[in-house]
Amino acid sequence: MSTETLLVELGTEELPPKALKSLGLAFRDGVVDGLKQRELAHGKVQWFATPRRLAVIVEELVLQSAEKAVEIPGPPAERARDEQGNWSAAAIGFAKKQGIEPEQLQVIDTPKGQRLGLRTTVPGLRTADALNDIIQGSIQKLPIPRRMRWGASREEFVRPVHWAVAMLGEDYNHGEILGVATGNTTRGHRFMSSGPITLHRPEDYVDALHSASVVAGFEERREKIREQVTAQASALGATAVIDPDLLDEVTGLVEWPVALTGSFEARFLQVPSEALISSMKEHQKYFHVVDDAGNLMPHFITVSNIVSADPRQIVAGNERVIRPRLSDAAFFFDTDKKTPLADRLPALDKIVFQQKLGTLRDKTERVTGLAGALAPAVGASAELAQRAAQLSKTDLVTDMVLEFADMQGIAGSYYALHDGEDTEVAAALAQQYWPKFAGDQLPETPTACTLALADRLDTLVGIFGIGQPPTGSKDPFALRRASLSVLRIVVEKCLTLDLRDCLELAVAQYPAGSLQPGTAEQVLDYMIERFRAWYEEDNIPVEVFKSVSARRLSRPLDIHRRVLAVHAFTQLPEAQALAAANKRVSNILDKLDSTHSFGMVSADLLLEPQEQELSERIQALSASCQQHLERDEYSQALNSLASLRAPVDAFFDGVMVNDDDEALRQNRLNLLKQLRDLFLGVADISLLAVSK
Repeated sequence: MSTETLLVELGTEELPPKALKSLGLAFRDGVVDGLKQRELAHGKVQWFATPRRLAVIVEELVLQSAEKAVEIPGPPAERARDEQGNWSAAAIGFAKKQGIEPEQLQVIDTPKGQRLGLRTTVPGLRTADALNDIIQGSIQKLPIPRRMRWGASREEFVRPVHWAVAMLGEDYNHGEILGVATGNTTRGHRFMSSGPITLHRPEDYVDALHSASVVAGFEERREKIREQVTAQASALGATAVIDPDLLDEVTGLVEWPVALTGSFEARFLQVPSEALISSMKEHQKYFHVVDDAGNLMPHFITVSNIVSADPRQIVAGNERVIRPRLSDAAFFFDTDKKTPLADRLPALDKIVFQQKLGTLRDKTERVTGLAGALAPAVGASAELAQRAAQLSKTDLVTDMVLEFADMQGIAGSYYALHDGEDTEVAAALAQQYWPKFAGDQLPETPTACTLALADRLDTLVGIFGIGQPPTGSKDPFALRRASLSVLRIVVEKCLTLDLRDCLELAVAQYPAGSLQPGTAEQVLDYMIERFRAWYEEDNIPVEVFKSVSARRLSRPLDIHRRVLAVHAFTQLPEAQALAAANKRVSNILDKLDSTHSFGMVSADLLLEPQEQELSERIQALSASCQQHLERDEYSQALNSLASLRAPVDAFFDGVMVNDDDEALRQNRLNLLKQLRDLFLGVADISLLAVSK
């Protein structure tokens, strides 16, 4: 089958750099999906994205999809002829519609019975005929929050479109895309090339752009920038700190990267390095460098989009731009230090945290009380935890944080040290917002953990308590993230906190009656449910989590240990049989009246050898199993219970539970209750049973 290479390119005004990678990948996926839907086979796919273009190359693309054998059903076969044996009107009408004689119709078996029909072959779809629709469809699927119009055009896109390339081999006439006729001409670098570039075949694309000072491949350009920045830092005897997000953004800003090194006055190093880095990174898109000890050095690396005859001019220009920003940071730092953090508390009265929950000062008082209550259980000093909580939001009213929002907490830590606060208090201020995202580092000290927990728990009970829990995709107070952060801190720091007790303490910090009844339980259910996503990411089946959550437990560390134990148990050869047996036991016991009372198992009523054996094994395991449970040794408990498989199977094979004799029946129910309770000491493993 004949194949050709496909090239599709959209040429635009400069695209949003932070979104460029996602746009390029989405454009590729849209084209590939369009080909797949039309059963157009192809080979390797490459995607390209620069500030002024999105492009896709598809190799070995068939020029036409394969022909398909199809069956076209018509009227029921019994209605093919009338009583005289002549073709019926329905058969004649169907044949006429298909452009054939009735004699050419065949009987076809269908799910609705035999029908009169036509077996035929449909020719494949020509790729060229579908290409415009495929491109248009991929454009419509791009993740563009807001589209714009330009000039008198009614077309909409993320940026104005100036040219479009759609080449299938040498054929390039494929209609209009976003109001622009497709062709075989592209454009090079905005400043280092001139005039359109004519492409004779799609395979010429990458080399043609490279000759016009454009590195078309996003990943290739990204690696060139990484290599250049690393080399520039090495020349300084330093190490470049290359943040992946910043690297992607810079890759989205340039078509022909040229890394250059600039400097700033060493006096600025007296300012918190985080503020200097923020100025360089967020505002100027510079990479900062550090020495062997990890200390910031008075240099930066910028990536230019042109090759300059005098690069010193570009460096000097960047140095002039960054100097005022660093001067501002130095000014804010010096000014802020004149007012102790404690003196800024009254200013929090003017900032509303949430209309129904009061000001930041109100929140600070609640978090301070909660931190003091939580501290002993976390292993922190109540005095230090409360002091950290009291100062935790004061840096929000400093000039530094007002200018550099990402300095909140960090700035407070520096100012606390300047004010002579305890070093653990200062560290807690910096770490109170950790973890900020999935996989981020956790607070390091007990005081920091206490503050991080208290702050999040206060927000959770407050927002739930006024009836504004997250709904669907709306979570304005990031309660999902707050819940996962609490769970991570408790579990990974091995804290034996009871979440129900913690939430009740958080509710107690609010004025009586200000929160809805049952708030603590509602938040508890919500938070424990966040574990589900946690374990899904660890490839632990949801049934394992459900088997533990069915116990209605409230200690996250305990829940986590049980989940891991049950997951390990599911790998044992006895697991599925015991889960099925527990399911059977649960079904039997759940059918009993809710007032049914259970008692001890009477050895005199154990008539069958199978029930005698099961009872003996249960009695033999009960004491050791209980000891394991008391020490939170859930895996050991389940491993020992795995030995019950044979006697449990034998019991159900040889014993009639619902015996006509009431005493025997009750005794056997008591035995099954003992069996189920042994497993329930860890989890409800009946929920692990595979449905058949």
